[in-house]
Amino acid sequence: MKDSQISKKVVGGMKERRKLMRTKIHVGNPLPDDATSTKKMDEVKRLAEQMDKHGLSDRVTTGVLSSLKASRDVKITSVSLVFHGRVLISDTTLELTYGRRYGLLGENGCGKSTLLKAIDKREYPIPEHVDIYLLNEGAPPSELGALAWVVREAENEMERLDKQAEQILEDEGPESPVLMDLYERMETMDPSTFATRASLILTGLGFNKKTIQKKTKDMSGGWRMRVALAKALFVKPSLLLLDDPTAHLDLEACVWLEEYLKKWDRTLVLVSHSMDFLNGVCSNMIDMRQKKLMYYGGNYDSYSKTRSEQETNQMKAYQKQQDEIVHIKKFIASAGTYANLVRQAKSRQKILDKMEADGFIQPVETDRVFTFRFADVEKLPPPVLSFDDVTFSYSGDPKDDLYRHLDLGVDMDSRTALVGPNGVGKSTLLRLMTGALSPTGGVVSRHTHLKMGVYSQHSSEQLDLTKSALDFVRDKYADKSQDYQYWRQQLGKYGLSGESQTALMGTLSEGQKSRIVFALLAIDGPNMLLLDEPTNGLDIPTIDSLADAINAFTGGVVVVSHDFRLLDKIAKDIMGLRASSIAAWLVLDDRAMG
Repeated sequence: MKDSQISKKVVGGMKERRKLMRTKIHVGNPLPDDATSTKKMDEVKRLAEQMDKHGLSDRVTTGVLSSLKASRDVKITSVSLVFHGRVLISDTTLELTYGRRYGLLGENGCGKSTLLKAIDKREYPIPEHVDIYLLNEGAPPSELGALAWVVREAENEMERLDKQAEQILEDEGPESPVLMDLYERMETMDPSTFATRASLILTGLGFNKKTIQKKTKDMSGGWRMRVALAKALFVKPSLLLLDDPTAHLDLEACVWLEEYLKKWDRTLVLVSHSMDFLNGVCSNMIDMRQKKLMYYGGNYDSYSKTRSEQETNQMKAYQKQQDEIVHIKKFIASAGTYANLVRQAKSRQKILDKMEADGFIQPVETDRVFTFRFADVEKLPPPVLSFDDVTFSYSGDPKDDLYRHLDLGVDMDSRTALVGPNGVGKSTLLRLMTGALSPTGGVVSRHTHLKMGVYSQHSSEQLDLTKSALDFVRDKYADKSQDYQYWRQQLGKYGLSGESQTALMGTLSEGQKSRIVFALLAIDGPNMLLLDEPTNGLDIPTIDSLADAINAFTGGVVVVSHDFRLLDKIAKDIMGLRASSIAAWLVLDDRAMG
């Protein structure tokens, strides 16, 4: 995708604003280099595995298969899910119709990822012929390049399908409907085109002629996730489960993936916190509210409209019934001892009893909406942060320059978005801003009182997963306060409340961990925020709250993001990064847009 296409979509999204309506913080410290990041991730993984050994990740599930065993549709009734002793869903129905693309919605911590893991591990009675693929980890480190690995996985899948077909033929005979589906799928895979088709998918996900041959052992975690995603798209499982698939993608790859998935002809369950992505891909929505799975036809916008209408009607019906109950109770209380009135009172009491037996209409349970703010900070006069003729390369060799002769400035009122393909140097630019990296040419100047707060993509690395959030922040800021109630309030401002504050952080969702990180960031009180993919893992209301907090912040903000919704709400100017250069697109306000 060309610069102009990205800018057109981003800026176009700004113009349509009125119409379309993990997790390490380094405050004043450099972002981690790749070696440090890998070491930290290994430690997180070790802690997670240790917790699994102690049963801390146990799930308890129930469910009864109600659809035909040979059907490609899956319907399971009496579904429940308990995680760490907490009931996430209870006595509901899991229904997945073949060929539909479901968006799974719910606030951070409600159990979306846990449900996908339970489905993937077949903890529900899903027929064996329905093959499942959950994208939740990258391709393993190996000597194979990206293309070779995907092709090998496709060959393994062909072998698996062939063995499955032989077994079904032996067990059920040639008339089995499952067998016919398998033969059809094997025929469409066509091994002679494996390399060509795999190349097209990998290219769409951001690989080029060089990186497509790069060994997976030499790739970062984000690029190995892309390789695993390419495999998922290529082998086309009957049931594909994607948990925030755009978290490791840049804008171009997000747009490509959206176009690819909207033509997906098998069953897809997608967790995403991008309204644009959900609108572009999904044919149905599943809402995890009130410990149930509630189904809606259409994309996210359609879901929002339908839900709003339903809730309006429910509140009208609730209010009407409440008025009726008050009226009946008032009549009964005033009936006295007159025989005819006593008879009427008894009759109306029966009406009340029937209402209670049928179940009173309940008021609408509104979603928990919280707002948070970053502390007001001292205004620093410009120039606060400036690049003067900056050139940079990791090797020091001019032919490897990521940037050449770069001039830019960030002040206290800046709201700057950095966009561009992965690998072009967005995170590197943030490191140059913090001083973690030094330019090979030119000067980076910072105000002497500038205090930066940096949110990186792998934020959970600094969190001690064996502690609760409450104990963690209390220990980290022991000099501030030892009062538990004070720290409860601080965490509560960022949407982490109740049991979530006292549960081990290793049991929390990625979005909940991100909320802890934002709380830490606010406590540290920087006067400039550098945010690298801050929306990963956050639910849609939390992204809106983050946008409001950024807009209200009195310091400067630089954000790297592929989330059109966030950029739409906050960006005053957009810098599109390409090799060795930056193209700036100014986002005008509403009056200038006219």
